[in-house]
Amino acid sequence: AVLVPNPYYRSAQAPILTTLSQWFDPAMQAKLKPMMALVDGPAVARDAATYTQWLDSQPSVDSARAIGTSGYCMGGSHAVRSAAAAPSRIRAACSFHGARLVTDGADSPHRLMQQTQAHYLFAIGRDDNAQSPQEKDTLRSAGAAERPVEAEVYAADHGWCTIDAPSYNKEQADKAWNRMLATFTTAL
Repeated sequence: AVLVPNPYYRSAQAPILTTLSQWFDPAMQAKLKPMMALVDGPAVARDAATYTQWLDSQPSVDSARAIGTSGYCMGGSHAVRSAAAAPSRIRAACSFHGARLVTDGADSPHRLMQQTQAHYLFAIGRDDNAQSPQEKDTLRSAGAAERPVEAEVYAADHGWCTIDAPSYNKEQADKAWNRMLATFTTAL
């Protein structure tokens, strides 16, 4: 089973964007900014718990199996927050060119990792790494033996996994996809 929720459901029905190129339009940025503000850590945690309960109530879902989650850009931190919100169910969290994974906040995603039972994949863009070179080490050290962490810098720039992004890199996107599948195979 696959669930792809609209993170902006509090503000608008999907689709919000039909292509990533719309993201770069200043008018769209102005529209999205207040929507994004509503998708804070507590909201993501509440949503993750609700989505997990809903999935488990579906007859077509084998609730004896673990759940894996993934996210791109801001969704990377959502994947970690989801694993913390449903630690007995979410056993893999994958972040692709993730944003706001390591912050000074008490509820920073990297601080939540110890509360989970998940395996982690952090696929980091080289430009993101250049801006925050310590982040990958912080993410690696936030894990534990029973919560393995793979944090690797990819030879591509932020957004490389998104087909219609200016930075799309098929080779590196395929590599990231394969690492996600391997993480899911191991953890789930």
